[in-house]
Amino acid sequence: MTQIPDKEIILNAFDMNCVGHINHGLWTHPRDESHRFNELSYWTGLAKTLEQGLFDGLFIADITGVYDVYQGNIDLTLKESIQLPSHDPSTLVSAMAAVTQNLGFGVTVNLSYETPYQFARRFASLDHLTQGRIGWNIVTGYLDSAARLIDQTGLQDHDLRYEQAEEFLSLCYKFWEGSWEHDAVIKDKSQRIFTQPSKVHAIHHQGQFYHSQGVFQVSPSVQRTPVLFQAGASTRGLSFATQHAEAMFIGADQPAKVKQQVEQIRAQARSQGRDPNQLKLLVGISVITAETDELAQQKLAEYISYASPEAGLAHFSSSIGIDLSQFADDEAIPYQKTNSIASVNQRFKSQKITPNDLKAQLKLGGRYPLFVGSGASIATQLIQYLDETGIDGFNLTRTVAPESHHDFIRYVIPELQQRGRYKTAYRQGSLRHKLFQNGDLLPHTHPVEQYRCQPQDTKTASEKAATKVSTLA
Repeated sequence: MTQIPDKEIILNAFDMNCVGHINHGLWTHPRDESHRFNELSYWTGLAKTLEQGLFDGLFIADITGVYDVYQGNIDLTLKESIQLPSHDPSTLVSAMAAVTQNLGFGVTVNLSYETPYQFARRFASLDHLTQGRIGWNIVTGYLDSAARLIDQTGLQDHDLRYEQAEEFLSLCYKFWEGSWEHDAVIKDKSQRIFTQPSKVHAIHHQGQFYHSQGVFQVSPSVQRTPVLFQAGASTRGLSFATQHAEAMFIGADQPAKVKQQVEQIRAQARSQGRDPNQLKLLVGISVITAETDELAQQKLAEYISYASPEAGLAHFSSSIGIDLSQFADDEAIPYQKTNSIASVNQRFKSQKITPNDLKAQLKLGGRYPLFVGSGASIATQLIQYLDETGIDGFNLTRTVAPESHHDFIRYVIPELQQRGRYKTAYRQGSLRHKLFQNGDLLPHTHPVEQYRCQPQDTKTASEKAATKVSTLA
């Protein structure tokens, strides 16, 4: 019987073009440098560090809008820099790509406030400049403040946002895959032909949300379609993700619940006609590590003294669309149907949760699972979590930046490598090929296939007749 090799862990750094991302309040730590997020050297330094640690990618979160639900204003959001100010993540990619060769870049873009053409053009351009290392985290938005910023009266209905997302994505597929044939660009100086006109085709789209007609301006990039990430966990979100996504971020709770969610997602992907093992599932985590377990616990205590659980509560309030400041610390938070992140809000249906419970969970300011210990201890914990749940890897948040990434690379990665659970060198090729070892392009089983342009018959009538006579002879 052939033994199945242990799964190699996928690892992304999880960050945002802002000061306070997930673990709120830690920007006040004396060694934290996240206040430098508006300096290019901060990001190029991070990219080089992550590539030295053989990280698969840097995943950059983003929001449109501000967190204004808690206490009905943005006072705490501004004081604690809870993802405010925050800058456009796509502006960072070219600079980081220039100082690395293998690191992938997953960029969050909210399609609700984009036009498909301009977005598709920007990401196709980035795929060229990174030589096939770009991915897109597809989000539809959950903040009323964002809708008001772009001249809408309020957030669209949850399921309607996904209907729009389906059409947005189908139009992007047409641009990326359906306008240019793969060999359209020949760069023939002697014949003065850069691109063969017969191999470039206009797109014609008349839909419910979008209308477009014309030729896509960007020639085929390495991956054509960027690697597709998604985090939908509602019924509608899961249906969308299991149809389109190549990697999914899933909410983390107890390993048994995560395993159940993994099995549900893979079964749904199979029902969509996809190979369930070709969908990579990732969980966001925070790690505090040091030379020994005791030193790691000391570092945790030090970090907690700077963290802001209340800032975490303010972030959480906007995630669920409910002002949690209205409840007493020991009062159970009732379930209220809102138009925000449905999967996060659902937990109040089945669990009795108080603000005190949330603050305890948010002791580092963020709600992701926290792993604390020596490098060996962390490696054991991560491997056990991955094997028990069936996930494929982790999105590692920062705590004190860039210290936490340096610590992980120094203490944890060698332990994972010694156990055969983490790569010792990068594979060659695009981000998609590194993740799936199946080439640069989306597979034929993906919904994109129906939008791919086919070589056109450009022969003249006389050429066709001559071909027919030759065949008959």
